Amino acid sequence: MTREHDELLGRLAEVRKRLLIPVRDISDAEAAKRTTVSELTLGGLIRHLATGERMWLQVLRNADGSLPDGMLDTAQYSMSETLSHWLSAYAAAAAETDAYVASLPSLDVEVQLPTTPWSPPEPQFWSARRIVLHLIHETAQHAGHADIIRESLDGANSTAQLA
Repeated sequence: MTREHDELLGRLAEVRKRLLIPVRDISDAEAAKRTTVSELTLGGLIRHLATGERMWLQVLRNADGSLPDGMLDTAQYSMSETLSHWLSAYAAAAAETDAYVASLPSLDVEVQLPTTPWSPPEPQFWSARRIVLHLIHETAQHAGHADIIRESLDGANSTAQLA
């Protein structure tokens, strides 16, 4: 594994950790509660990121542009199961992603992206590096959403809970 692998996976680990702060010590009912005009919930965000990380890993592994089952399913934003179920699923997806990315000899490997309704007509290719950067971006963005949802729920915020 290269220094770049270490740095990118380290940054991804940091934003994952930050995402999990707002779900500390909450019940399943709280994890499923909407606290803003958005449909987003804390449990739904964890489910989406657990599901999304598995799908991006499938895109990276397959490299053939095939669309992972459920990638366009908006139900992945709602909480089903328990929060502990989705936290376990997220931890497993993160470990699997990290192991696969660490095993790559280079982050320059290019993979074909799936075609989606918003894709350009010609095939698109991303490097493994860009996929990891996308995971970092997506996780960080949703960590901010989670912080707002938690603060709206009970006033708790990530800054006060960093330890």
